Amino acid sequence: MIDYFVYILKCSDDSYYTGVTNDLERRIGEHQNGVIKGYTSSRLPVRLVYSERFSDINQAIKVEKQIKGWSRKKKEALMEGNFDLLVELSNQKSK
Repeated sequence: MIDYFVYILKCSDDSYYTGVTNDLERRIGEHQNGVIKGYTSSRLPVRLVYSERFSDINQAIKVEKQIKGWSRKKKEALMEGNFDLLVELSNQKSK
C-alpha cells in the first residue's frame, strides 16, 4: 500500500508552498536542491513545517487544493494544531 503526503514548506522569503507526494523525504530533497523548478527553486532554502499522511491519492489531492486556497492564518493554525482557530477562521466570511 502506498502512502501519500500533503506537505507545507516554509520558504526563505517566509512564504508557504503546499504540495503532494508519495515520497516525502525524496520530494523535500528535490525542493531543497532546486531539482523542482518553479516556486520553491527561487526561494531556497525551504523547511518542512507540516505534513499529513493519506492512503488515497484523490483525498490527498483534494486536501492539497483546499489548503492552497487558504489564507496564511488558516495554514498557520493548521501547522500549529490550533483546530479551534482553524474552525473560527473557516467560519469567517473572508477566509
